[in-house]
Amino acid sequence: MANFAKPENALKRAEELITVGQKQEALQALHDLITSRRYRAWQKTLERIMFKYVELCVDMRRGRFAKDGLIQYRIVCQQVNINSLEEVIKHFMHLATERAELARNQAQALEEALDVEDLEADKRPEDLMLSYVSGEKGKDRSDRELVTPWFKFLWETYRTVLEILRNNSRLEALYAMTAHRAFQFCKQYKRTTEFRRLCEIIRNHLANLNKYRDQRDRPDLSAPESLQLYLDTRFEQLKVATELNLWQEAFRSIEDIYGLMCMVKKTPKASLMGVYYGKLTEIFWMSSNHLYHAYAWLKLFSLQKGFNKNLSQKDLQLIASSVVLAALSVPPYDQSYGASHLELENEKERSLRLANLIGFEVEPKAENRVALSRSSLLSELVSKGVMSCVTQEVKDLYHLLENEFLPLDLALKVQPILNKISKLGGKLSSVSSVPEVQLSQYVPALEKLATLRLLQQVSQVYQTIQIDNISKMIPFFDFTAIEKISVDAVRRNFLSIKVDHMKSAVFFGKQSIEAEGLRNHLSLFAESLGKARTMIYPPAQKAAKLGDALSNLAEIVEKEHKRLLARKSIIEKRKEEQERLLLEMERVEESRRRELQKMTEDAEQKRIAAEYEQRRNQRILKEIEDRELEEAQAMLQEAEKRSKRKKKPVVEGEKMTKQVIMELALNEQLRERQEREKKLQKYAKIMDHLERAKREEAAPLIEAAHKQRLAAEAALHEREQQQEIEQSRQRHAGDLEEKKRLGRMLEQKRILQERVVSSREAEFNRLKRERQERISQIIQSRKQEREARRKMLFFLRSEEERKKRLQEEEEARKREEAERRKKEEAERQAKLDEIAEKQRKRLLELEEKERREKEEILRRPTPVLPKPAEPPTLGRPTELGGTAPVTAAASAAPAPGKYVPRHMRGKVDAAPQAPPPESDRWGSSGSKPDDRPSWRDERKPSSFGSSGSRTSWSSSRR
Repeated sequence: MANFAKPENALKRAEELITVGQKQEALQALHDLITSRRYRAWQKTLERIMFKYVELCVDMRRGRFAKDGLIQYRIVCQQVNINSLEEVIKHFMHLATERAELARNQAQALEEALDVEDLEADKRPEDLMLSYVSGEKGKDRSDRELVTPWFKFLWETYRTVLEILRNNSRLEALYAMTAHRAFQFCKQYKRTTEFRRLCEIIRNHLANLNKYRDQRDRPDLSAPESLQLYLDTRFEQLKVATELNLWQEAFRSIEDIYGLMCMVKKTPKASLMGVYYGKLTEIFWMSSNHLYHAYAWLKLFSLQKGFNKNLSQKDLQLIASSVVLAALSVPPYDQSYGASHLELENEKERSLRLANLIGFEVEPKAENRVALSRSSLLSELVSKGVMSCVTQEVKDLYHLLENEFLPLDLALKVQPILNKISKLGGKLSSVSSVPEVQLSQYVPALEKLATLRLLQQVSQVYQTIQIDNISKMIPFFDFTAIEKISVDAVRRNFLSIKVDHMKSAVFFGKQSIEAEGLRNHLSLFAESLGKARTMIYPPAQKAAKLGDALSNLAEIVEKEHKRLLARKSIIEKRKEEQERLLLEMERVEESRRRELQKMTEDAEQKRIAAEYEQRRNQRILKEIEDRELEEAQAMLQEAEKRSKRKKKPVVEGEKMTKQVIMELALNEQLRERQEREKKLQKYAKIMDHLERAKREEAAPLIEAAHKQRLAAEAALHEREQQQEIEQSRQRHAGDLEEKKRLGRMLEQKRILQERVVSSREAEFNRLKRERQERISQIIQSRKQEREARRKMLFFLRSEEERKKRLQEEEEARKREEAERRKKEEAERQAKLDEIAEKQRKRLLELEEKERREKEEILRRPTPVLPKPAEPPTLGRPTELGGTAPVTAAASAAPAPGKYVPRHMRGKVDAAPQAPPPESDRWGSSGSKPDDRPSWRDERKPSSFGSSGSRTSWSSSRR
């Protein structure tokens, strides 16, 4: 460690070492000076030393040295000249930033430079091998070698400066400026990890500021300047977090700002609160928390309308439209439906926390708490006049989605409005806290809301609807997306839907009596029916006599007695349950007491073990100290023996340790080395003087020798020049003679050249013609092959088409023939069935007719008449168109009461008077079975004999 009488000497020594390239020694010398307790009073020279010191630290990337030096310099100038520390720190950050930018530019220039020896080669072999081994591209490797070390150093610089300046009221502005520059560094180079660490560092600084309130030079947050600096830092942190898409850090920044506001009990300026609510809208939108996103927009609208008088009407209209669309984007059902008790409690705490961040006062007590909801938000929009500031498209959309009942064409009417809304928006004026408003971001949520409203209205009208109809009614999504939305709504108890993909239908569930939609209607209906019944059937008058009122007294007493018995049993059960609970509580208390006793015993055992371990460690440490003391004494004695000096080292009683002995030995070695260096410097000076004297004496001799050598070299040069001229003349004469000798062969050379060229040209032309003929043959053969292949393919394709066409015609003909045969068979069968049915009916008619005739014959009396002349045989027309011969005797009536057979009717006149007729042995029949008219036998040949008879029979039937 070098001791300097003045700081200027240290600065000069450092500059000399830097000049000879020994930067590390120069840095060490300045570091020893800065950390020395000898120079604790601030002076201007120390500031210049610090400038040089930070330059060396930046040049050599020694962040640890820089931190130590700045901490020591802060101690020096804390109470004297704090501005000097600010200048040094600014210079330090400026140098680090410059070197990082320079390294980045060098990396870009190295990447863009054309450093290729062979322009036709893509890469050099060594580059390819290096890329295969390292697995890195050229840019990545250059960044790792050039840019990354300097970026690391710059990041370490920001951390060091923030650590030095933290919680110091005199350095608040510089602290805020450093934090802003660190934020810009993270934003410019997309350093998300470093940004998170930076936010955590600043957060810890604020926590320590609140923790140690009795700290010297502690910033006072109640002061407006300090509060404004801290708020500006947090708002810059919030902006950079949103630009880097670090939404978690942005939310934590919002909490930091809210914590600062709660800490000082003051509200920031309206412009800062506008930025606060604008960033809240972005954070809540990215987290899909649409309800609090809409509330944040409402607060921002109220703030802009109340405090920003320079805001144009168009900008205010866009902000109001954003408020309404954000409110409409909130899902119309409860998100926490079906959650567990623990989840509900967590959701309540989270809602309370978010509501406090937005600025809505919510009661901390659960019984007085009013939760923020979509319905309250919409009513608040109407009450605060937000609807009067929105565009006409947003008004129409709000009216359709919240007030209209259009179950079939709601989505079709909403779609053109959404198309118009998606085109609205843009950048706002500079006086607005929100730079840009895009209403198109709400279109997906509004399409989902329109889908839910349409399904809700359709469920109130229809019980079943086809999937195709729903897809036509909702043009926003396909049915897969509609099904997902429906599942979410059913899970939140907003709809009751069942999808049947086999039937391609959607079924809407029936509402029960306890459903929300029917509860009020049924209660009102019951009240109306009760009033109508009272009007139609008024209540009866009270009984006038006591007997009428107490007619059922025994029944009432019996019921009351049973009720009391039941109440007694219930009370006894409750007593038993209470006693059981008391026993259970006593058992639990006893087990808890035992566990507590066991825990106490375990703690006591652990304490005893810890004390034993502590005593053992103390004993070991004491033994180590004693051993080190003995070693120190031995080393001290050995050092006294080795030391050539008579002066003994100073020993403070018996407190001499091994470390102190080693320091004394090191100091002695350092002193001896310095003495050796001084001796070497003295010898070097003597050698310098001796060498200078030698060179002064040798200078005239060297000059004379030089002149003599110049004269000798000039003569030698002249001689060699004359020799070269003579040799050149001789070579020229020889060349002329050689030219004359070779000139005679010039004509023969030309003739040989022409002959060789002509022969080679003829050979070339022959080979060229052969090649052309060969190419032409190949082309012709390939052309013929292609033509043959094309014809073959055409023939095969035509043949295949012809066969296919014939097969189709054959199949069509067979189908037609089968259909024709089937049709003819059906017609023939139908005709046969019709004929058979007609024959059956006709037979039944004939049988009925014959039965009636026989009955008439049997009922008719038989008079005795003279035998008339035998009439000629008459023909009775038959049903089949023929004639049946009938005799006159058959037509004549027989004797009364006597049946005369047909073959006996001709002998009636010769027979004597017959007695009264007896009953017919054949029953009601008029003749024997074999004597009956054989009309069936007569009908058969006429029906089935020939086609002519069938035709005549059919015509007679007609």
